[in-house]
Amino acid sequence: MTTDAEVLTRGAPASSETSPRAGAVHVASDRHGEAYRRDIDGLRAFAVLAVVAFHAFPWLMPGGFVGVDVFFVISGYLISGLISQRLAENRFTFADFYARRIRRIFPALIVVLAACLAFGWFALLPGELQALGKHIASGVGFVSNFALWREAGYFDASAATKPLLHLWSLGIEEQFYLVWPLALFAFAKWRRSALPLIVAVGAISFAINLATVGRWPVAAFYSPASRFWELQAGCLLAALTQRPAHRTLSGATANALSGIGAALLALSVFLLNDKLGYPGLWALLPTAGAFLLIAAGPAGWFNRNVLAQPAAVAIGLISYPLYLWHWPLVSFASISARGIAPFGVRVAAVLAGVALAAATYVLVEKPIRFGAKRVWRIPALVALSLVVGVVGYATFAAEGVPSRFPPEVRALASFKYEYLTDARYPHCWLSNKQPPEEFASYCIDTSADRERVLVWGDSHAAGLYPGLKAVFGDTVALSQLTRDSCSPLLDLGYELCQKSNAWVMREIERIRPQTVILFAVWAYYEKDWASDGAKSALSATFDALEKAGVANIVVVGQAPAWKGGLPAQMYDAWTHGHPFHTLPDRLATGLDPAAAAVDRTLRGDLDAGRVRYFSLIDFFCNAEGCLTHAPEGPTRLVTFDYGHLTTDGATLVARELAAEHALP
Repeated sequence: MTTDAEVLTRGAPASSETSPRAGAVHVASDRHGEAYRRDIDGLRAFAVLAVVAFHAFPWLMPGGFVGVDVFFVISGYLISGLISQRLAENRFTFADFYARRIRRIFPALIVVLAACLAFGWFALLPGELQALGKHIASGVGFVSNFALWREAGYFDASAATKPLLHLWSLGIEEQFYLVWPLALFAFAKWRRSALPLIVAVGAISFAINLATVGRWPVAAFYSPASRFWELQAGCLLAALTQRPAHRTLSGATANALSGIGAALLALSVFLLNDKLGYPGLWALLPTAGAFLLIAAGPAGWFNRNVLAQPAAVAIGLISYPLYLWHWPLVSFASISARGIAPFGVRVAAVLAGVALAAATYVLVEKPIRFGAKRVWRIPALVALSLVVGVVGYATFAAEGVPSRFPPEVRALASFKYEYLTDARYPHCWLSNKQPPEEFASYCIDTSADRERVLVWGDSHAAGLYPGLKAVFGDTVALSQLTRDSCSPLLDLGYELCQKSNAWVMREIERIRPQTVILFAVWAYYEKDWASDGAKSALSATFDALEKAGVANIVVVGQAPAWKGGLPAQMYDAWTHGHPFHTLPDRLATGLDPAAAAVDRTLRGDLDAGRVRYFSLIDFFCNAEGCLTHAPEGPTRLVTFDYGHLTTDGATLVARELAAEHALP
């Protein structure tokens, strides 16, 4: 993904452009007389292949995401070295620097963004295209990291459905390119060494990274403040090798640094995973590995015998367009499959990415970067990028242009669940960061003249509340205590879940409801069922409820789970020729079998004499498939995503609970 292009070599005219990805045909004089470093292109190859493997085949390299960290170190080293050299030679100008960046970054980026927009126009639902338009605009503005940071949350779409998610790292690099040349220029004019500045900026950034990764992990991941230290590691190496005292490393030392660096990168890609708090301290592994490999120089054993080999160099030459192309292809494949794309499809996506990267490099990058310089080239590239960005933003502002579809599909695709009002988020449906004391007082109804009913569970239970309220109204005293990603089972889940459930139990003991409804996306806690932890927790929870005087315990099973979400499955059914292009009442395709499996598990684990079990699989599904919408019309969906009930769906469930006398 790295966008630096200037690798320095000896013996060429000072005005020539450097080009590691063009085989070093275009060169510039080197600050310490080194030849073009093929091994750095090889290091780029490692970085991009690690990222590609992680995205397409995460089991192959669970820590492959560290390739981005390697790119950061490379960029810091090359860019800082180039700027410092030209400042020392009194040849640095901001106009020249940013012109180089535009020629390097914009051509491939414009092609990829335009291609994504074109594909999205024909293949994506309005909400999906709206999000893509936003990400195109933020990508053109090199603020993708900030846009994704703001989006992160419970209701955010999954990473696999964001074709331009990977542009976050490009945003951080470009933000570095805006700030760092100014700093180096200022220190050069003051005739001060930049080394103290590099150390200070790197130390502060690393400290911010450590301070935020635990409490604000999303901020730590996307913020330039917590990422610049990785670029500064490369800047530090450039500054050290530029000093007069620098000397060529001995063969033994170079080999040692090369070997240790390679070992650290191997540990990074195979031992790290996306469940760890990252970057944090873990990011030191790939950062140090890249630092040592670059420091070893081309004479290091691993650099010489692996990284500098022709195949590695060739991949390094196309690393930037390959980084740009691979993720949209994998993401679009996942969107089309409404889940993880089949293995063969992902292989095809990766191969297509390599082919498109090579074509982009040969047909777009090289002619623009290394062809005859034209005065109009830079303004034209800027203008084209602005056009793409404006079209992207217009698509976002137009809410994904729903007019592309007929009215029935348009209404379906534009459905928005009013979770703030219907499910009372985040007052009676807490986020996974709020303490239980933040439940609003009106979430608990302690009316003495009506039977008390309490809904306890995760976000799925929160979605059941408006249906119960619609059916029972004020005939019962209905309370809602629900939380993101927390099953209503005592002593289970992460620490805040356990604290929250203990708090709920104390409230149950206080208000003494006659009925407690336990509801969750039970399949989410699959590991707990497999280890029997959930079974034990169920029994302990029932014991506690009975001890608290709860006479009626109702367990609601998980709703049918739709791959990619029910709206997408309905759209696919309409697109693929459902009779007369109508929206189906039931669907038998696109269902995740995990929901039915956990439903069977719950049936077997529950004591029918102790609790009442209500199966949503039985309720919504029959031999023809699972119900998609309420009787009022095909756009009145019963779930708004993979399995959260809409208010219409919750109302159907509440009516059935009343009919079966599961509730008073």
